[in-house]
Amino acid sequence: MLPAVWVHSRRRLAVVGAALVAVAGLGIGAYLLIDSRRGGDDQATSAPAPKLVIHEQQPQGTEDLGFPAFATKNTTRVAGSDPVADAAGVALATFPSTGGVAGPDAVTLVDGGDWPSGIAAASLMAPPVRAPILITDADSTPSLTADALEALAPSGSAATDGHQVFVVGSAAAPSGVRAERVSGGDPAELAAAIDRLRQALSGHQPEHILLTSSEEPRYAMPAAAWAARSGDPVLFVGKESVPQPTLDALRRHKQIPVYALAPPSAISDKVLERVGKIAPSVQRVGAEDPVQNAIDFARYVSGTFGWNINDPGHGFVIARDSRPLDAAAAAALSASGDWGPLLLTDDPAKVPAALRGYLLDLKPGYIGDPTRAVYNHVWLIGDQDAISVEFQAQVDDLAEVAQVRSGAGTSLGPPRRSPEPEPTRPSKPRKP
Repeated sequence: MLPAVWVHSRRRLAVVGAALVAVAGLGIGAYLLIDSRRGGDDQATSAPAPKLVIHEQQPQGTEDLGFPAFATKNTTRVAGSDPVADAAGVALATFPSTGGVAGPDAVTLVDGGDWPSGIAAASLMAPPVRAPILITDADSTPSLTADALEALAPSGSAATDGHQVFVVGSAAAPSGVRAERVSGGDPAELAAAIDRLRQALSGHQPEHILLTSSEEPRYAMPAAAWAARSGDPVLFVGKESVPQPTLDALRRHKQIPVYALAPPSAISDKVLERVGKIAPSVQRVGAEDPVQNAIDFARYVSGTFGWNINDPGHGFVIARDSRPLDAAAAAALSASGDWGPLLLTDDPAKVPAALRGYLLDLKPGYIGDPTRAVYNHVWLIGDQDAISVEFQAQVDDLAEVAQVRSGAGTSLGPPRRSPEPEPTRPSKPRKP
């Protein structure tokens, strides 16, 4: 049985199994819906009419078409009621795996109760591995995850050392596939093990190391997007302590610069001083407000590290700060398609002032011909309980390309770069 699929001339996404994905080109918007498997062939070939959330009831009429709850001209929603559904939708959107298009070589499975492992495992989405994340329970595999895994049909490759699935921590391992288990007793140990696996598969040292908090998920969430984009490992520390597995990983990479994503209230200066005795340099990125923290990281640049998103013409992902595993679920979107940073909201109904200001600052414009303009596109993660339709409408308006007058001080000028930051200590290495 094949689900209904909408097709736009510039882009097509099709989903087999439990996920229904309807997509139009980025110029006019799109929506995604994770749906339960239900009904017969007649139902599967009819025009899609999705509900606002994962559902078992059948849609009733035009009010269920999904606009603007899933589709607006500048936004796409992955409307899962939880990270399990969001991960399935993102994986199937990133790897349509139909129409003769191959799926990913491997998939990473993480436990639904283990957000740190999900964030650290996002590095396996970066080339050459390219393994999107799906979410399981410790002792079972949700039907959405099982259906998505079947649809993705990972085959294994030299880049994955022949493995079809990477199973992280206590995640349930499916039968009948070539799986590699990544084990560890706590977040720091698991993150270090993922780092070792990533280095073995890629065959080289990382370019940077991203340090973040194992205790404050709202500050750690944006790290998943960067790890998926770059392959840089995410390692964990406490507010006042550096776990031994993290120290060991830093010593393995003792020539690699370290960036800490968190304010001093989450990672103290004392911790950075200790890390600085091993790493050649340590720099902090972060703000006390988690929404601003994510924005600061999106703007940040230091050499080849950082998104440097300071001009229009980019993709963005927005998630709710209270759903940390959504950061792992959405990570593949930051490493494919529109490639862009993860931003956060702490308000499901209204775009926070800091986020509104950032999106306004990056609002694209044109003078004479909109077809020659650049465009922003935003993915929203979660159903209406996570991010409301009103919020989505506000984001759509903020992302809309606008006609401007030449010389009116718009964002049409050259890209603005954040200043190169100073290290938090002299860059000369010290012996551990």
